[in-house]
Amino acid sequence: MLGVDRKGNYGPLSLHDYSDDDSDGGNDFVSDQIRNQRQQLKQQDEGLDMLSKSADRLGALSLGISEELGQQNKMLDEMETDLDKTTQRLDFVTQKTKEMIKRSGGKQNLLIIIALIVVAFILILLILYT
Repeated sequence: MLGVDRKGNYGPLSLHDYSDDDSDGGNDFVSDQIRNQRQQLKQQDEGLDMLSKSADRLGALSLGISEELGQQNKMLDEMETDLDKTTQRLDFVTQKTKEMIKRSGGKQNLLIIIALIVVAFILILLILYT
């Protein structure tokens, strides 16, 4: 640091320029204070460096999460589209099946088929056990 010393000379200031006392006790106090301030600044710088690194890691992590969410949203959109198409196809098949049942006689033919299956089963049992 540049300044005017006690003798009126302009130039770099030294430790003794901060003290009004020429004894070593004053210099020790000032030296300790300066050393403590430097240590505190160093600790603050280290803390800020750690904070900066943590912020960088969080930034990278948030970008990764954002990309992953974007991909999953695309997959969900594709799945929704496929589900809509499948639902339309299923509705079409269900409608055609209902029309076919109506044309073929409806529930009456189904009941006749079920009755014939039961009769055939009973006849098979009678043949096997007699």
